[in-house]
Amino acid sequence: MRQQIAAANWKMNLTYEQGQELLDTILNENIELSKHQRAVFAVPFPYLVMAKHKTTAKQRYFAAAQNCSDKKSGAYTGEVSAEMLRSIDLKYCVIGHSERREYFGEQDHMLARKVEICLENGITPIFCCGEPLSIREVGAQNAFVETQLREALYHLSETQFRQIVIAYEPIWAIGTGKTATSAQAQEMHMHIRTMLAGKYGKATADEIPILYGGSVKAGNARELFQCPDVDGGLVGGASLQAAEFMTIIRSLK
Repeated sequence: MRQQIAAANWKMNLTYEQGQELLDTILNENIELSKHQRAVFAVPFPYLVMAKHKTTAKQRYFAAAQNCSDKKSGAYTGEVSAEMLRSIDLKYCVIGHSERREYFGEQDHMLARKVEICLENGITPIFCCGEPLSIREVGAQNAFVETQLREALYHLSETQFRQIVIAYEPIWAIGTGKTATSAQAQEMHMHIRTMLAGKYGKATADEIPILYGGSVKAGNARELFQCPDVDGGLVGGASLQAAEFMTIIRSLK
């Protein structure tokens, strides 16, 4: 079975003490994960060492960065490199979240480089893709997402691609309270998997975890995750509430 992943994205939220308390509450619940399941916490940079330390003691729980630089090193004040993330033994990094694209102007050619650098450092990219409402309203979402994947990922070899996690996040459903229906989520996830099969073959496409991101919460996680091509979620606001996120972890199939 493909990996099933509950990924928390704290974004720019919580103080250090609040983050510690949230992690402790979730980890102390001792939710046992099956060998194909993962819980991942994408926390702000100042909290990474703390989160890495706390999750290391728990099997199949991991800390993740929310971003990294597209440069290896150098005079880039304020940036954080993948090599730095590797030096604290980080296993995951979110790449290309819609907020990075929208607010910081990140484009697919830059994201392609970030993906490469993560893979060079043994870090699994959680690559985000998804369409805005204007694209969804005219029915062009499939072509829009295909362009994102082609321009940022299709330069990878099949071996490299097998190390990727994809997160489909319809931008119109992020932080809005709106959620794609389970049918809409499954339709896009199946389309993504079909695209990947056309490029890398069905065997590889069937191995790639594809997460859904967009107002995932305790009340809808189980229905979304039961879709055959939905392999968990990239969770924003609900991941800041221990009870909510623990229910989401338990909803993995």
